[in-house]
Amino acid sequence: MIKLLPLTHSGFARYGRVIDSAGGRSFPTNRGEVTRIHELSDIDCSAEDGRAIISIFQVHQPTAATRLRLMERHPISSQAFVPLDLVPTIVVVAPADETPSHENIQAFLTDGRQGFSYLRGTWHHPLITLSAGRFLVIDRVGSDNLQDYEEVKVESLDIRVDTKIAPGSD
Repeated sequence: MIKLLPLTHSGFARYGRVIDSAGGRSFPTNRGEVTRIHELSDIDCSAEDGRAIISIFQVHQPTAATRLRLMERHPISSQAFVPLDLVPTIVVVAPADETPSHENIQAFLTDGRQGFSYLRGTWHHPLITLSAGRFLVIDRVGSDNLQDYEEVKVESLDIRVDTKIAPGSD
């Protein structure tokens, strides 16, 4: 069973970045009427003549299943998800340089407002949400017709995510 940990900057650093207001340098802008919380994550999409695009994913109903189906990754770009609604999400990841297995899969729970970006090549499960809602998604498109996508099935691993968050986890 995989323990579900709260999504924190330090705990998630190996896999990507947490996108929230606690993560960046801030300064006033627009005549001091707005505070800009600056550079929360970078977007790595330029390999192979790619460019960053912004999309919206609409989750129509909770997708929370505690049995994992597959892991996917984007070997030449990063990918970011920022909730537009309050959407608690289970983020399941494995290191980019290892095949996903019982030993290296990790699961994190967002607070519903936190976004996250996967580092290039990081294995991750498709969205697992605890409610319906929308996500702003920033990822790669290119004119090169490269398929920036790989997947591996994990059904045979019989992995279940323990949805109880370990107290004091970081």
